[in-house]
Amino acid sequence: MHRRPTTRAGIPRRATLALALATGALSAGIAQAASLPTTHVPQEVSSRAASAAGTPDAARELQIAIALPMRHLDRLEALVRDLYDPASPQYRHYLSVAEFTERYGPTEADYAKALSFFAEHGLVVTGTAANRYLIEGKASVATLERLLHVRFGLYRHPTENRLFIAPDREPTLDLDVAVLHVIGLDDASPPTNRFVQRADGATAASPVNGSAPGGWYLGSDIRAAYYGSGALTGAGQSVGLMELGPYNPDNIQTYFTTFGPPLTTQVVPISTDGSAATCTGRCPDGEQALDIEYAIAMAPGLAQMQVYVAKSAESVLNRMASDNTSAQLSTSWGWREQKETDEPIFLEMAAQGQTLLTASGDYSSLARSGPWPEESAYITGVGGTDLQTAGPGGAWTGETGWSGSAGGPSLDTSITIPKYQRPFINASNGGSTQLRNVPDIAGDADTVNYICAGGRCSGGNGGTSFASPIWAGFIALANEAGAAQGLPRIGFLNPMVYGLGIQANYPNVFHDTVGGKSGKFTAVAGYDLVTGLGSPQGHAFIGALLGRLTP
Repeated sequence: MHRRPTTRAGIPRRATLALALATGALSAGIAQAASLPTTHVPQEVSSRAASAAGTPDAARELQIAIALPMRHLDRLEALVRDLYDPASPQYRHYLSVAEFTERYGPTEADYAKALSFFAEHGLVVTGTAANRYLIEGKASVATLERLLHVRFGLYRHPTENRLFIAPDREPTLDLDVAVLHVIGLDDASPPTNRFVQRADGATAASPVNGSAPGGWYLGSDIRAAYYGSGALTGAGQSVGLMELGPYNPDNIQTYFTTFGPPLTTQVVPISTDGSAATCTGRCPDGEQALDIEYAIAMAPGLAQMQVYVAKSAESVLNRMASDNTSAQLSTSWGWREQKETDEPIFLEMAAQGQTLLTASGDYSSLARSGPWPEESAYITGVGGTDLQTAGPGGAWTGETGWSGSAGGPSLDTSITIPKYQRPFINASNGGSTQLRNVPDIAGDADTVNYICAGGRCSGGNGGTSFASPIWAGFIALANEAGAAQGLPRIGFLNPMVYGLGIQANYPNVFHDTVGGKSGKFTAVAGYDLVTGLGSPQGHAFIGALLGRLTP
């Protein structure tokens, strides 16, 4: 795999996507079948690690999304570099969705032609996109076999006790409009969240002294530790959460009614593919509930919380970008790497001034936790810490690296180290001088947190699932302060935080987490591969961050 050179602003330049166009001209009204430039057959099938176990019901319905390639990706990458380079005239001149689509989205004619083609060939269209990137729909196995010239099979998973569906070959299309990828053709590697719980549950004595029953931390304890006292509440701001399953609104109401603060934020469920965004009863919504509860607790005056729900990550991510109504976004889910499909969305978010944060993963290893999307150099990976406070609702007193925090150099060797990360790599932290290193920053993730989910409230919860929404709430505080000063959105966070990390006042704006080991990495002074640059020091961090918004 190729290595990508970096440029003056430190944001990696990736090679323009190789897009396969229809190779034959129309003949007798039928286009020669065109290959797609991305891989659809899962490795378990192509390597024959999974054994065939039959065929699926021809009437079985699959939820899919068709991605059309963005245009001028090289120009888009150059724009993003300039948007975050203080020396550029383009610095912080973000695009609207309409401007982005006009410059970089698929053309209106191509999108209309593709939409018509898929609808005419049996796809039940369930959604279209303002940026013209995705076409959402559902179709039977039989319909997709005819449409994509494949055969679906059931396969026995090589390491898990289950069957999965997958195509037996790469799709082709009788369409003279380029298609980048068809999402949702297999379930060999379903998405997983970064939420973990203690084996002994909430009955164990808590090692912390938080405000919840048993001494566990509440979200309000985390706000007190990272922000302290002050007037910022996230007023006027919107946080967007990526969820790959529904949540029960009753759990959210129970949390804030019981433990506070009063819930004034409008929590808005948004299904992006037609699947259910909310559920009732004791549905398994631990990840979804904790994301909502801790982001709002960090920024209790948010105008709204947009909870985007779908079966595929790309469906949610693209809607987040094409809505562009939340300046700060968080995901605590991991999924099989689809860099060619996902990174154009990450670039759009950066071009529009949206901050996208992701949990770095758990189990002390990128490989074990799943390295995507935190490996991407276009989003901010949030590692985990073991936080200590002065007491219930008390100030920060100490922080070390959490033993489960996933980090390390990118497993994808085509994702090279960004320029802004290079000065931080040394023998002490063991980072790579060639590859992107994870995480970038960190927050509370030890299994010491209290949530209401699944029809009950309990302690003993953790994972970097907590760290990412905590940071999303914190960035909402910073954007609230910036808006009051007439400043632009913070946007893509990495160039900003590494800029702060290199300065002499780094110890005054970050909690430098020293001590604690995760896997083969140790939290050391300065940057490390357990906690990145560390956690935020409240007002000082916000002030320093806003100070970098003007060239």
